[in-house]
Amino acid sequence: MTARGTALVIVASTRAAKGIYEDKSGPIAVNWLREQGFETPDAVVVTDNDFPAYFTQLVEDGNLPTIILTSGGTGLNSDDRTVEAVRTYVDKEIPGIMHAFWARGLQNTPAAVLSRGIAGVIGRTFVMTLPGSRGGVRDGVDTLEPILSHILRQMEDYHDH
Repeated sequence: MTARGTALVIVASTRAAKGIYEDKSGPIAVNWLREQGFETPDAVVVTDNDFPAYFTQLVEDGNLPTIILTSGGTGLNSDDRTVEAVRTYVDKEIPGIMHAFWARGLQNTPAAVLSRGIAGVIGRTFVMTLPGSRGGVRDGVDTLEPILSHILRQMEDYHDH
């Protein structure tokens, strides 16, 4: 399979960044992206508090990948600021993807609706925020898989429907 572009997974987890435990959500997203044909390094793990500055620097550097998936920082805790940091830069929000994601998550746990999130486009980059749980990331990639090609084609300005 030829590469479909580049991708990046960013994990917002203070405990994983500090080595208190090993992040297990990021590798799920990384492996899925590689299976889809994207060139992607291992997940970048930052503290919840460092995520906004990290994401801002990434966007301001201007060399964004085709896809960014985040994991963590989508809950209700005071340091969960991933959604706000990403929303600042989203040019076009795609709320239907998040609705589909929450509907899928509800099949597994009623707590799925407590995960805040955003999916959208920054320039020519698709971005989606996912919860920090393995199940949440699996639900996210399962939601994206059947529509991924269509997302990519629209970002390339194809008008076929």
